[in-house]
Amino acid sequence: MSKPAIVTPDPWLRLQGLTRARVALGRAGVSLPTREVLRFGTAHAQARDAVHQALDVATLQADLRDAGFASLAAHSQATDRSMYLRRPDRGRSLAPESLALLNTEGARLWAPRPRLAVVLADGLSSLATARHGLPLLQALQPYFPDLGTLPVIIASQARVALGDEIGQALGAEQVVVMIGERPGLSSPDSLGLYLTARPRPGLTDAERNCISNVRPEGLTYADAARKLAFLIAGALKLGRTGVDLKDDSDTGPALTDTAGPPRGLAAP
Repeated sequence: MSKPAIVTPDPWLRLQGLTRARVALGRAGVSLPTREVLRFGTAHAQARDAVHQALDVATLQADLRDAGFASLAAHSQATDRSMYLRRPDRGRSLAPESLALLNTEGARLWAPRPRLAVVLADGLSSLATARHGLPLLQALQPYFPDLGTLPVIIASQARVALGDEIGQALGAEQVVVMIGERPGLSSPDSLGLYLTARPRPGLTDAERNCISNVRPEGLTYADAARKLAFLIAGALKLGRTGVDLKDDSDTGPALTDTAGPPRGLAAP
């Protein structure tokens, strides 16, 4: 006589092919199967590591340089990870020496009043920034043939609003912050994009547009670049970003298809 299976399968098992969420895990008695408990523990550890792991700025700068992007490294007023997590306000303001660096070296490296400044920020997952920052920039290049001449800032201990001060220091018309998002139990390396027109300190999240979950398992680099280029073009036309700028990139023609490419923007 064959022994009964230890793990009772879940009738919803087919749903696992449709989502990365933890569904249809089965059960062993009244508990989860051991393998699922172990997988959960691993995912939790990966999420914690993503929050605390420091961004390797030197390696990222070298990779950017090899790809044709000039960059500067900046730091918020959060002096370490502990302060960054306890004092979000410190992560929204530049350290004085970083502000001075942008004012001096920024003027040497890039033209005044750049069309767009890019901030690669560690946020709550430096893993996301290290993995996806450069590939996303490369996916954006077909829309911006001159992207290699625009400012790229690598920001450590950074919150989204740090981009406002960076953009103002560089005189940028728009700034996009590519930042590691809060890790989930199935996505420790998700990148978020925040676009802000006329960046300056004091803006709220209502005045910027967000594209979330950029990674191969989520929103692909190509789709994220297309959406970002659409929003940049829309911001040029509208004169602002935020709640008044809608992402209609999936429902209608791109703005660049109707009136020709705006300055610095090309059809891919």
